[in-house]
Amino acid sequence: MSYFLLFLSSTILVCRAAVCPCEKPELCQQIREERDFEVFVFDVGGKKWTSYNWSMVTTVAAFGKYDADLMCYAHSKGARVVLKGDVHVPYIVDQYNRTAWITEKVNLAKSQFMDGINIDIEQAVEEGSPEYHALTHLVNETTEAFHGAIPGSQVSFDVAWSPNNIDKRYYDYVTIAESCDLLFVMSYDEQSQITGNCIAMANAPLSQTLNGYDQFLSLKIDPKKLVMGVPWYGYDYPCLNFSQEGVCFIAEVPFRGAPCSDAAGTQKTYAWIMKQVNNSMSGRLWDDKQQAPYFNYKDQKGQIHQVWYDDPQSICPKAESVKSKGLRGIGMWNGNILDYSDEPVAKQQTAGMWNALIGCELGFT
Repeated sequence: MSYFLLFLSSTILVCRAAVCPCEKPELCQQIREERDFEVFVFDVGGKKWTSYNWSMVTTVAAFGKYDADLMCYAHSKGARVVLKGDVHVPYIVDQYNRTAWITEKVNLAKSQFMDGINIDIEQAVEEGSPEYHALTHLVNETTEAFHGAIPGSQVSFDVAWSPNNIDKRYYDYVTIAESCDLLFVMSYDEQSQITGNCIAMANAPLSQTLNGYDQFLSLKIDPKKLVMGVPWYGYDYPCLNFSQEGVCFIAEVPFRGAPCSDAAGTQKTYAWIMKQVNNSMSGRLWDDKQQAPYFNYKDQKGQIHQVWYDDPQSICPKAESVKSKGLRGIGMWNGNILDYSDEPVAKQQTAGMWNALIGCELGFT
């Protein structure tokens, strides 16, 4: 009971102190309306959100510095803005710590007129461990607290591309999915654990990506709880060796038990990729097996690099599967990394990436 009283009293104090920063006070009212199709956007700060396709956006996960202008504008478009939630899992094994963390996040959301929270915990957890159970309790208790304090609020939880214990994330996916409103499936960084040859590969190969959703659905998780995340970035891999067949052998960088990983490369934004491909030694290439584009270039020292990425052609069949599988929606990491300049080619490329989120009809022809 003392935990509840602490939560209630501190929430009341925060609510009294909050002052609406919007020109129109009604824009500080939390969004309660559910959309039929979710387009979930991660925003990492800055003002590029002013150029988003707001006719599509339903939720913005604010991972950058708090921006009251973003909240006001999103609310004017009927879109939610949710907090980022991250915590060291061993810390929340203690019930008191867990309750304190949840209380802090609810109070922060209310003081900033936010509409929920996106829990982004990507830590290794052993199945059946105290941390395993604590994480499950955290999602359930966070959802109950947010729904109680902010009616209509949304609680989402980020998961790897497959529930098959990727990166040693042994989570109770079924119970977590039942507890919260949405699972945001991070269908990218799918080469975080390379167990075969250490070679450059697609960030999100189509068949592997779709197999991950089949695995979630085989657990009887409601498809309406799943939002597909797609990458708006790629990986630039320096090649230690480059075969005559165009295979790029990469450095061995172990990660959570695997001998190789995509950490051998560097993440690059779609904006950078679209400029670099024009100056590459190969131009845009297409891999039929992985259903992904890539290209090769030489750096100033003469070393060959191979860059794998996603574009409308690779994204649109994934978006089509969102509809065919009856998933809740789609989103991306992250909304900031397109070229939102007024340059005509950039505008066309940016529009193509947004349109690809709703399938092949507009995204790629």
